[in-house]
Amino acid sequence: MENASNILVFTLSGLNMTMEDRYVIFSFTALIYQLILLCNITIIFCVAADKQLHEPMYIFLCNLCINTLYGTSGFYPKLMYDLLSRIHSISYAACLIQIFVIYSSVLCDLSTLTVMAYDRYVAICRPLQYHSEMTNLKIVKCILFCWLAPFISMAILVLLTSRLTLCGSNIEKLYCENWAVVKLACSSTAVNNVIGYIILIVYFGHAVLIVSSYIQLIIKCKASQEGKYKFMQTCMPHLLALFNVSIALLFDVLYSRYGSASFPQGLRHFFAVDFLVMPPILNPIIYGLKLTKIRKQVMGILLSHCSCQNVKS
Repeated sequence: MENASNILVFTLSGLNMTMEDRYVIFSFTALIYQLILLCNITIIFCVAADKQLHEPMYIFLCNLCINTLYGTSGFYPKLMYDLLSRIHSISYAACLIQIFVIYSSVLCDLSTLTVMAYDRYVAICRPLQYHSEMTNLKIVKCILFCWLAPFISMAILVLLTSRLTLCGSNIEKLYCENWAVVKLACSSTAVNNVIGYIILIVYFGHAVLIVSSYIQLIIKCKASQEGKYKFMQTCMPHLLALFNVSIALLFDVLYSRYGSASFPQGLRHFFAVDFLVMPPILNPIIYGLKLTKIRKQVMGILLSHCSCQNVKS
């Protein structure tokens, strides 16, 4: 067994494929990452450029897209580098940083979706109090909550992981994951497990709050045709985004704790990276298609760009 003091580098053994396959996957990965950047930056630009979109719902959507850029930056550049390299390793410090970035981003997603559910609840169930309730100060507090709670949670978890005595350095995934590092420990991991499950329960509670708020919204909206339209227009994208993130995160948690080496490698990789591929692409597309103001702003940008290209030619 390796001594903990000698483990300065982890080996990522998830990329077990021929070089020819790696070039194909690299091209596909680069395309996905560019699509993620394009979709999310477009939404951010639309919200920032149009004063009509400086409303709580769109500000929270912008925050969701910024968080996507933050989270995916901790995964895609490293994966693309590994796809072109024969040695797949990551330093101990970089591994902990990657764990912090990826999983604080996932928790921030859930926090942001919770805040967005609260915003929709106030807008539809208490419309007369909406502007007095969702003040600029309240919006700032909500955004701080979206970022600080995940940062503090993951900082505690990463700090606990960094204190473990490790007896191995091989991580059988495409990236560093907290549970994968904890499984390498030859010292007690009871505290890590307890804190990890507490964080999971807290953020599962976020999902319960969102579902509860939407039950009330459905009851409120079904009474009128206008309410139904408002629900379908502004709430359906949010529900689809929540379903998307929840299923992807569930795959990752189940794979990390109960995944077997007997699983086909392709299926294991899908479970491992689903939450880093699907939500970052689908969330801005869902919101861009369903929210009329966002859709009009995007179309305006595309049309103006096409006009400029035609003038130049």
